[in-house]
Amino acid sequence: MNNIECPECCAEMNDIPEDVMVGEILDCPDCGVEVEVREINGNGIEICMAEIEGEDWGE
Repeated sequence: MNNIECPECCAEMNDIPEDVMVGEILDCPDCGVEVEVREINGNGIEICMAEIEGEDWGE
């Protein structure tokens, strides 16, 4: 699997599992930010910052 770059700190994220799936959340080993796998194609994988969902507390 190709290495990807963290969108937050630009560090290389080279511990991507071979069986990674779209929608999976990964952590940057340098800054700890969570990124989401958006697309897997022949050129590698595309990621974006993971959305942080707040608690709805039953509302």
